[in-house]
Amino acid sequence: MKIKDAVVLVTGANRGIGQAFARELLARGARKVYAGARDPASVKLPGVQALRLDVTKPEEVAAAAALASDVTLVINNAGVGQPGGFLASDSEDTARRMLETNFYGVLRMSKAFAPVLKANGGGGLLNVLSIVSWVNGGELAAYAASKSAAWSLTNALRHELAAQKTQVLGLHMAYVDTDLIRDFDVPKTSPEDIVKRALDGLEAGADEVLADEPTQQVKAGLTAARPSYLPQAA
Repeated sequence: MKIKDAVVLVTGANRGIGQAFARELLARGARKVYAGARDPASVKLPGVQALRLDVTKPEEVAAAAALASDVTLVINNAGVGQPGGFLASDSEDTARRMLETNFYGVLRMSKAFAPVLKANGGGGLLNVLSIVSWVNGGELAAYAASKSAAWSLTNALRHELAAQKTQVLGLHMAYVDTDLIRDFDVPKTSPEDIVKRALDGLEAGADEVLADEPTQQVKAGLTAARPSYLPQAA
């Protein structure tokens, strides 16, 4: 689909990748950008329509779908993360919190807006996933599990929404320079670069965007003799 003249809703649009999406959408000629955030006052980008939207609250998702009935593209970007492994004392509570936003939030938004997209000609659904959809080294264990679940959801939605001609794109990337990994001493890609590659892929009709080299290497390694999701030799 094309961005010019599109009407787009971005979840988690008050900072990081979400804010970068909103800014780039405006630059590419989107007719309207709804910037969803738990606190609409935290949306500071000029030119967008701030929208109260906590994807963990069904009533706010329903209200957003009723208000933004002109949407032709939904970008499910809102997400939470927390470092730690599955053997940590709080891992069950952490996993539930990750899944509530990163999986159930995407599911809620997709169900609520599927009829809206259909009514407006099909449009598109872009889900922000991660390299950890495929590999889980334990540093962000619950976050990775939630992104694996969201990847599976994205693949199912691609089939379920095909009949209404809704393009479904999964965006995968490694470390991005956002608050989530501020304390990780690793190479990071800028949110702006990730967003440009994602929207280029969307406009080209892609189903999946591997937005950086580490992600491309991991995806290619899934079928290696020793797959990339297993511990690798030092």
